[in-house]
Amino acid sequence: MKHARYLTAREAAQELSISLPTLYAYVSRGLIRSEAAGGSKRDRRYRVEDVQKLKERREQRRDPGKAVERALHWGAPIMDSALTLIAEGRVYYRGRDALELATQCTVEQVAALIWTGNLDEAAGLFNAPVGARSPRFQSARRDLADLPTMEAFQTLLPLAAADDPAAYDLRPASVARTGARILKLMTTIAADGEPQEAGIAQALQRSWAPRDERVLRLIDAALVLCADHELNVSSFTARCVASAGSTPYAAVIAGLAALQGLKHGRHTERVEALMQEIGKPARARAVVAGRLRRGEAIPGFGHPLYPDGDPRGRALLQLTAEVFPRSPAVSLAKALAQAAGDLVGEHPTVDFGLATLARALNRPTGGALAIFALGRTVGWIGHAIEQYRLDQMIRPRARYVGPLP
Repeated sequence: MKHARYLTAREAAQELSISLPTLYAYVSRGLIRSEAAGGSKRDRRYRVEDVQKLKERREQRRDPGKAVERALHWGAPIMDSALTLIAEGRVYYRGRDALELATQCTVEQVAALIWTGNLDEAAGLFNAPVGARSPRFQSARRDLADLPTMEAFQTLLPLAAADDPAAYDLRPASVARTGARILKLMTTIAADGEPQEAGIAQALQRSWAPRDERVLRLIDAALVLCADHELNVSSFTARCVASAGSTPYAAVIAGLAALQGLKHGRHTERVEALMQEIGKPARARAVVAGRLRRGEAIPGFGHPLYPDGDPRGRALLQLTAEVFPRSPAVSLAKALAQAAGDLVGEHPTVDFGLATLARALNRPTGGALAIFALGRTVGWIGHAIEQYRLDQMIRPRARYVGPLP
């Protein structure tokens, strides 16, 4: 049932271990959605995700401990959040299609939407001037000029936090203002420039592609597509830290630590390494085939939540190709995507899209991860705001399996 989208009535009833009349009763109560199949009103098909969710809820009632254990590994949701919905191969921020937002809004507007529920709050949040940093911060920044962007984030943010006592105000509106300061600071670090009044994407474009203003909308779109993705490990980590009453700086620093893991954001560097190994489009199929023969993974392809393909990766590839139609990076990405599709039947993920964008922009290794981190900071702040408002500490119990005393 992993890749199917619909089940027949008999298959759905069998999956739930119920009779057909019971299945029809669930449909009438709105627990399972159905639609006509093959143009016949009598033949209907049933949504597989509805069947699976109902099955998980029943299992949770029978064995709550087992259900929670499964939930921690790509299972049923274990926390409430009003930020991001992943459904039917699409991503939505507060009910708005993320792909549409990526082409119509700035990252500041999407941050305002996620933090406050209102796009129009962006101006008030991000128009405040960036305050002067302490001599200690400025000195450290000069000394760390050659440090990779992710390490610079993690080194300089604690120093900035020490200069920002307003960050201890954990009321939602105050946290949103602190989030804007954090995001602008990280942009300044990534753009290797001084604090300025330019927007986030504009500051990055001026640093990374100063002669090509088409890149402005592309960077905005990439940041928006990375803004949030439900309870991924970095967002859950940020949320746990916020639940302890730590500042938004601490939540973001914790999110950065998790994002650096090779199973999360640093997976982008594996994609970058694969692209470097291939070098030319003509070698894509041979390199992918060689990896398969050696039993090695093909990074950047296949996502558990998107059996039909990650819409964020697809959108990033399309947008990058529109801005850089003759870029060697785009040609290489297309050849690699074709080879992986032919040989393993998987689709590009957001990691692949970010690596393609970073390569098209001639960013150094780790450039894709820096874009990822900037975008995802929006989500970390959003989750922190939700957790501060909830005012409950996240503290699951452990099931002891060691030797008894």
